Amino acid sequence: MLTKALNIGLMAMNHQIFKYFIFQNSNTMKKLILLLTLFIGFAAQAQDPFLQKDADDYEIRADALTETYNAELALTSKQELLFKKKIEEFLPRYDKIRQNLEGREKLNSLLSLGEEESAEMRDILTQPQFDLYVRLKEKIQPLGRVDTKQKK
Repeated sequence: MLTKALNIGLMAMNHQIFKYFIFQNSNTMKKLILLLTLFIGFAAQAQDPFLQKDADDYEIRADALTETYNAELALTSKQELLFKKKIEEFLPRYDKIRQNLEGREKLNSLLSLGEEESAEMRDILTQPQFDLYVRLKEKIQPLGRVDTKQKK
C-alpha cells in the first residue's frame, strides 16, 4: 500500500521538478518522502473506531460459534477457517434484520438468510457434516420467535 501511494504521489509531480529534487537537492527529496510517509501512516491509523469495534465483535462471535460447531462437526483446519469467515460474513446481516424488522417479516427474512447461509456452508462441509450442521443450527443459532397473540 505504501509503495502504491508513493507511486501515485511521485507520478503526480512534474517530471522536471522530480529530476531537480533527485539530482540537485537530495535533502528536500528526503523531507518530501518523510512527509509523504508520515501522511500515509496517519491516514492508515485514522480508521473509524466504531467500525473496528463492530468487526472485532463479529470476529469474537464467529470464533465462539465456530468452536461450538467444531466440537460436533470435527472440521479440518481449512474447513474451520472457511466456516469462521462465512459465519463472520453473515452475522452483520442477521443483526441488521433483527434491528430493522418486526414480526413475521423479521422471521421470514431470518429464515431466508439462514437458508442462504446453509447453502453456502454446503460448499465448505462434507455431506455428513452438512446434515449434522443443519440439525445443530436450529439449536446453536435459533432464528427467534414471533408472538402471534393479539394485543388487547
